Amino acid sequence: MSDPKYGLSKHISRGPLDPKEARWTRLIKTTYRDPNGVERTWESAERQTRPADCEIDGVGIVTILNKPTGPELLLQKQYRPPIDMVVVEVPAGLIDAGETVEECAVRELKEETGYVGVAEQTSCVMYNDPGFCNTNLNMVHVRVDMSLPENQNPKPQLEDNEFIECFTVPLSTLFEEMKKLESEGYAIDARVGTIAEGIELAKQLKL
Repeated sequence: MSDPKYGLSKHISRGPLDPKEARWTRLIKTTYRDPNGVERTWESAERQTRPADCEIDGVGIVTILNKPTGPELLLQKQYRPPIDMVVVEVPAGLIDAGETVEECAVRELKEETGYVGVAEQTSCVMYNDPGFCNTNLNMVHVRVDMSLPENQNPKPQLEDNEFIECFTVPLSTLFEEMKKLESEGYAIDARVGTIAEGIELAKQLKL
């Protein structure tokens, strides 16, 4: 990664995690029967942060800012230690106990980007990588009124361990821009890549 803002972000060490130290995830061994009745085992990971009264872990947020030059998707860059890369992502976060999906999306959007919005649409429950972990989420469409005073100069409310850079990309060139960012050394989050693929398919099929 050539981006100087992330110059100090890198691995120092890697090794097995003692289960007693695990705060966020745990490894699970599942014994199950396959469709032929054969007993098998499966190794997977589980989050330990899902609230007891909730069916999901968190949200991804789709926010499209209407600019004079056309609609642009709000994105962010963030260093992710598991892959030792800076990742291009949509705003996202874990749900708190007693919080609705929509409340979580509006809160996380304000914390991570500074924008104040209104939740308008929620997707079905999506599973990030069901062959590896049980993590799931809803994608929530949050509308941001760019004419409001609070959205003129948005300021994120980041925690001391969060280093997030917000930016926007025109929807019309999202597919090409993701290819360009990948060539520059960034990793593309699957949610962003899927949105870009969907737009590209819609163009090709004239939907």
